[in-house]
This record gives sequence, C-alpha cells and structure tokens, in this order.
Amino acid sequence: MANKGPSFGLSRQVQDKIDSKYDTELEQILVEWISRQCGTCVGRPEPGKTGFQAWLKDGCVLSELINSLFSGDKPVKKIQGSSMAFKQMEQISQFLSAAEKYGVTKTDMFQTVDLWEGKDLAAVQRTLSALGSLAITKDEGTYNGDPNWFFKKAQENKRDFSDEQLKAGKGVIGLQMGSNKGASQGGMSYGRPRQIL
Repeated sequence: MANKGPSFGLSRQVQDKIDSKYDTELEQILVEWISRQCGTCVGRPEPGKTGFQAWLKDGCVLSELINSLFSGDKPVKKIQGSSMAFKQMEQISQFLSAAEKYGVTKTDMFQTVDLWEGKDLAAVQRTLSALGSLAITKDEGTYNGDPNWFFKKAQENKRDFSDEQLKAGKGVIGLQMGSNKGASQGGMSYGRPRQIL
C-alpha cells in the first residue's frame, strides 16, 4: 500500500463528503459499548477520528467484540496483535466474516481498507451500529450495554389466514385499486361544442 498524498479537486470533495458523515456522538456510544462488552482488556482510544481508527486498526478489538457476542463456539479463534499490515487486515477480515455469520447484512458492512486506511470511518460506525442493533434484537443475553444505544430491528410477524378469510378478502376491492364512487362525467363540458358545417 503506497502512501497517498493530499487529494485535490473532485477527489477532495468526495473525501470531504465522506468525512462529514462521521458522527462524534456515535463514536462515544460505540467506545462505551465496546469497553463494556469486552471489558478492560481493550482499553479506550483517544477522542476523535484518528484515535478511534488507531484503536480498531489492528482488528484485535473488533475480534474481541464479535467473540463476546457468541455464547458458545467463538468465531475468531486466534486474536493476535501484529504490526504487519497484512496481518492486521487479515484480523479485520476475520471480524467481518464473523459479523456476517452473526447476521449483519453485506450492505451494512465496511470494507477492510475503510478502516485500515481511514477512508470511510462512518462506514465502520454503521457496521458497529448494525452489530449492536442485531445483538439487542437477538436478545441472547450476551449484549452488555444500554439497550437505548441502538435500535431494535423489526422481527417477522407471520400471519396465517383460514380459507374462509381468504375467500372473503377476494370480494373486497381494496382502495389500492382506486374507487369509482361518485365518478361520472355528467355536467362536464370543456369549451364550445364542436361546430360541424
């Protein structure tokens, strides 16, 4: 990975727009949740984007987090801090695959470079928020934190209708189809009548 210099023009505008989506209040909530969830072994980052990125960059904190959400067999077997870039990226990738196994959708996932290079830390926040929401929704007893920090996802509410109810519903014209009550063209006239010579 080559170091990139400052960007200019459209690239700069795009990066500024991505950077503006980063939420400092959400950062505080996520740090508090991760600290409670994993215990004191993960420590706390310095406030701000760079501190948050440096804290999560090696993937160890993320791996501890995802392991704490599983009650039985842990998905990330080996959590090992390393200063080598590819090892850190591999640890982040293990977190992402474990989060997907836990139930986080692919659209809520960040990419490894978003965190490692600091390209899109707002995407990292979205992934962690989705993980927290999923942990609250599953309610397996592994979530340690305030339930008001994340929203609870909607759950399936399957309904079974009898044959009589289904037949009765076929005779009703839903308002989605429109309504013809009061529809008539009586009294409507536009302009002068047609003149035939």
